[in-house]
Amino acid sequence: MNVAELLTHVQGLTAIAIGIIIGLGALGACLGIAIMGSKFLESAARQPELVPLLQGRMFLLAGLIDAAFIIGLAVALLFAFSNPLLAAVQAAAGH
Repeated sequence: MNVAELLTHVQGLTAIAIGIIIGLGALGACLGIAIMGSKFLESAARQPELVPLLQGRMFLLAGLIDAAFIIGLAVALLFAFSNPLLAAVQAAAGH
């Protein structure tokens, strides 16, 4: 396998990895926020006097859940635009 084929192979596998990172990250964030929202509604129905306290905590957790997805998105964009794997393959090939 020559260097051009190897670089093409690395680019293809990187594209698949980017799709998996973004897809699973979005799925996890959506499920996390959905479960958190349902638990918030359950607790608000049981004890309405705690809604202001629970609402603040719910928004804090929503931000943390979204932050994890955004970090994964940043890693995926790093691989999409300045792929360190391609640089490593080119360095190993002596280019």
